Amino acid sequence: MSVDLTNSWSEDAMTRTDAPTNWARNTVFRARRVRRPASLDELRQIVASSDRVRALGTGHSFNRVADTTGDLVRLDALPGEVTVGPGRRHAVVAAGLRHAEVATRLHAQGLALANLASLPHISVAGACATGTHGSGSALQGLAGSVAALDLLTPDGGTLRLTRDDPAGRFDGAVVALGALGIVTAVVLDVEPAFEIAQWLQTGVPLDAIAADTAAVFGSAYSVSAFTDWRSGTATVWQKRRTDREGGDRPALLAAGAEHADRPLHPIPGMPPTYCTEQLGTPGPWHERLPHFRPEFTPSSGDELQSELLLPFEAAAEAVAAVRGLGERMAGALQISEIRTVAADDLWLSPAYGRDSIALHFTWTSDVQAVLPLIAAVEERLLPLGARPHWGKLTCADPADLAARFPRAADFAALAGELDPKGVFRNDLTEALFPAAA
Repeated sequence: MSVDLTNSWSEDAMTRTDAPTNWARNTVFRARRVRRPASLDELRQIVASSDRVRALGTGHSFNRVADTTGDLVRLDALPGEVTVGPGRRHAVVAAGLRHAEVATRLHAQGLALANLASLPHISVAGACATGTHGSGSALQGLAGSVAALDLLTPDGGTLRLTRDDPAGRFDGAVVALGALGIVTAVVLDVEPAFEIAQWLQTGVPLDAIAADTAAVFGSAYSVSAFTDWRSGTATVWQKRRTDREGGDRPALLAAGAEHADRPLHPIPGMPPTYCTEQLGTPGPWHERLPHFRPEFTPSSGDELQSELLLPFEAAAEAVAAVRGLGERMAGALQISEIRTVAADDLWLSPAYGRDSIALHFTWTSDVQAVLPLIAAVEERLLPLGARPHWGKLTCADPADLAARFPRAADFAALAGELDPKGVFRNDLTEALFPAAA
């Protein structure tokens, strides 16, 4: 079975005035209805009575990963609990909460998550299910902080899976694309709260980043490099933990680089109003690790996104390959971000089994102009071992995409075990992980 992972529009759904869309509005969902239960019991009843059902988070995916022809369920009306456990090493978090909400409550209790994505507006469960990540050479993706999860099964029952699950199912269930059930709560690793000082360097040559990627991305707790690929330079955002690396301004990364003397937005020329505080002013972890402030919406959603994660050792070759497209991408590319992600053991994580370099692309909303460019980038990076982000656009064939994940067959078997009737499956997951005949 094949499925188009790039053309997210649904012509039949577009004729409906009440059809839900994703944040970027490039996907019109085909669900027959959207449900918003106010209690876990109500959610159980919806699941138990549905032939097809999927959970919809904040809609920050750009493809059909959340789509269904059955019922879409929003979890944001369920009780939004954040409960810190004994020993203060874990917190039980309602899956429908956004990271910004969780972070604020944890910080009020003197606790922190190890990492956050650039956008704090995304839901906890949705971010984990799609393998979303922040940046940090020693930091795993957001799903790496999940110690346990509660999964609603097809009959409306609850299955709790933990890291020490004797059947070995946990590593397959955290990044699961919603195909195993509806996650209602996650148990997250937490640690004592810390402060971050955020510094920016402009004019960092891409040649220097390619020549010593480990040094550049190891220069702070969390590092991001923003580039247009055409100029030959990047602006590097260094988020330094004051309790580990100190709050002083870091040394320049390369000849030609300069310390920013004013706040900047990732996209040159855009006002930095919505960005987290820079210029080395220390602040709480949750107010520095994201690039954008939670009280603002950083854009109207008028964009498309793609992203590929490659083996870290392929960084120099990947940078060189994309630089060759710099002129061609001009006009369609708003900005590109380079980040690092530590290896994990989660079967469908794009960083499964290997430290990774992530190349993210924020495009204009012109689908016809963007899709050929995504294909051109993938033509150069897929042979280097790239794995697309599950929530972004890709031109890769589903069979080829799944083959890039060594545990894909194990995941398909797990889906068959936990959801034998395919209640939580959709066209995308069926194309990626066909059910056994």
